[in-house]
Amino acid sequence: MKILAVDSSAAAASAALTQDGKILGEFYCNVGLTHSQTLMPMIDGLLRWTRTPLDTVDLFAVSAGPGSFTGIRIGVASVKGLAMPGGRPCVGVSTLEAIAWNLAHLTGTVCAVMDARCRQVYNAVFRAGGGRLSRLCPDRAISVADLAEECGTCETPLFLVGDGARLCYNNAGFQKIRAVLPPETLLYQRASGVAEAAEVAFAAGLATDAARLMPVYLRPAQAERALKKNKTEGMEK
Repeated sequence: MKILAVDSSAAAASAALTQDGKILGEFYCNVGLTHSQTLMPMIDGLLRWTRTPLDTVDLFAVSAGPGSFTGIRIGVASVKGLAMPGGRPCVGVSTLEAIAWNLAHLTGTVCAVMDARCRQVYNAVFRAGGGRLSRLCPDRAISVADLAEECGTCETPLFLVGDGARLCYNNAGFQKIRAVLPPETLLYQRASGVAEAAEVAFAAGLATDAARLMPVYLRPAQAERALKKNKTEGMEK
């Protein structure tokens, strides 16, 4: 099965083409440009350099969240536009799971964390071993302190991955349990990880059509939270 996968859920953007678990090509860009500038040119270049017609792609995959609200929308919209004309199936995967796939070749606990601001991280915890992942909790928003306390009961070694990994690693709670910070090349989500997660999801019957592919935000945007807070405060006065 040939999978075209994209990720634009954080600062970096990437696109990958895989076939039966083999990476045919992958583009990765982390230079501060907006994803509306980089993502589609990367996809176009990837298809051209691998000599892959779009209509030969069997499955389209995207990191559907959590992450940057704008970035997620760009990624999901791009995949919708590519998959819809040919009626191809799509899979939206957890950004946190895509990150965890970077360490699936190791044995241990993988704690995927993305900086969610407001003293919280987006998080999911996985058990890695034998090139596979087992999910230990759902995606959620949680404080760093609460997560460190929870991870104290996890099997070791405990690996931190994601753009919130250093934030957690420098926390006293994670220092106490001797969390491990992997090399830079394994820290962030990549489209190849999205493809791996999508292949597992497809085998489990979790694919959908382009029209029903939706982003997953986990919590409202800052503007929505501020509006709700203002309304609540106004009612209390």
